[in-house]
Amino acid sequence: MKVLFLSSEVFPYSKTGGLGDVAGALPSALNDAGAEIAVISPSYRSVRDGGGKYSPVIDDIRVPLGAEELSFGLLSAESANGVKILFVEREDLYDRPNLYRGSRGDYYDNLERFAFFSWSSLIAAKSIGFRPDIIHCNDWQTGLVPALLKGPFAGDSFFASTSSIFTIHNMGFQGLFPSHKMGLTGLSEGQFYHPQGLEYWGNISLLKAGIVYCDAVTTVSPTYSREIQQPEHGRGMEGVIFRRRDRLYGILNGVDYRLWNPSDDPYLPSKYSLMNLDGKALCRQALTREMGLSEIDQEAPVLGMISRLDHNKGVDLVVSVVEKIIGRGGGLVVLGKGEPSLEDALKRAMQKYPGRISVRFEVDERLAHLIMAGCDIFLMPSRYEPCGLTQMYAMKYGSIPVVRRTGGLKDTVSEFDPSSGRGTGFTFDAYEAGAFSEAIVKAFRTYGDKKARETIIENGMKEDFSWNRSAESYLKVYRELSGHD
Repeated sequence: MKVLFLSSEVFPYSKTGGLGDVAGALPSALNDAGAEIAVISPSYRSVRDGGGKYSPVIDDIRVPLGAEELSFGLLSAESANGVKILFVEREDLYDRPNLYRGSRGDYYDNLERFAFFSWSSLIAAKSIGFRPDIIHCNDWQTGLVPALLKGPFAGDSFFASTSSIFTIHNMGFQGLFPSHKMGLTGLSEGQFYHPQGLEYWGNISLLKAGIVYCDAVTTVSPTYSREIQQPEHGRGMEGVIFRRRDRLYGILNGVDYRLWNPSDDPYLPSKYSLMNLDGKALCRQALTREMGLSEIDQEAPVLGMISRLDHNKGVDLVVSVVEKIIGRGGGLVVLGKGEPSLEDALKRAMQKYPGRISVRFEVDERLAHLIMAGCDIFLMPSRYEPCGLTQMYAMKYGSIPVVRRTGGLKDTVSEFDPSSGRGTGFTFDAYEAGAFSEAIVKAFRTYGDKKARETIIENGMKEDFSWNRSAESYLKVYRELSGHD
């Protein structure tokens, strides 16, 4: 079975969040399971500056987009696992310091950038003779592809046996653009711009395009697939999702344990495993030293958070429980950047409690690994969380997760019961400081009980969230659509 996997970012070449991690790991797992995979992504500046080796595949391919014809080049990256990694190259669209936005907000030409990417991906597949049984699209940046297959490419024999899958990683990112730009999509306005098509409250929505025109919709956890059919999490598109419910699948994301495993992590000063946890204590020492946590009680836990700093991630709740953490002798480390108001609140907390709270307003892969290994309790109090990966990383690294029961957090973290010894973390339901605080207190108590602490850490480290399971679930959907065994 041939699968064309389209993503606007793919780790380690480009990444802003979980989508990049998924695109960097799932294709490899699908390949290991027997599928033939080709990944296509834009050639951003980060791709060319990343030090990888690339070979030109085709220098000049033409795309008839709107009223003009544009050209692009196609690059191939070296791949050690048999997955074809290809990049669409056009400097005026992709050679920028960031993927989607600059200092003043979203790039003004994002519709053109990702409409072009959608068109060029299909034309690239034809140009190299990769005839896909499945085209797997991800988030709004590739949402136009299922519509193209139903429109301009509908009569193309090359794609006659091709089905499309559209994966929603986050309903909050809807790819909204003014309706007067419909011509940039290359689609017929009469055929596609209407309430059952791309039209969404007077705008174009590329997310909606993917949902409406694909052959199957998937999202990144079973719970999130149910949540997005309701107003609280549907972000205005719950009705659109509900109409596709018979072709809606919730498939939990996985963890790439080649990259996230404390027994073989090149970023850690000391490696460790479930059989020998001594290295975790050394990682905690390294973390507290690097982050300047000189005033914490050495018998109390270090709490960690690695996140984009916005209200959806629950950063406001973390700020609200700082007194509780400090009052119990603990320390807090946070890594991430985002909304200025939340950054300011965390800066004030650092100033109030020097040596107890430390925040780095940046994205740093090495430090993220050190925090994961060096903290004792990991915080993820998200307002909503389609899947989440860091709570799964935390369990593998022997850090106790405290999470809100939403989306993939509900599917992956189970409440610890000291009497039975079952469970992997602590959870709460209501999005409020009191409920979060109660869960943190439970985590402190468990951490202070050596036997209970060892049990919950062991439970978490034994969990298996490998991509192999997820890949098999995707392959099942692929087979249903394509008729392949």
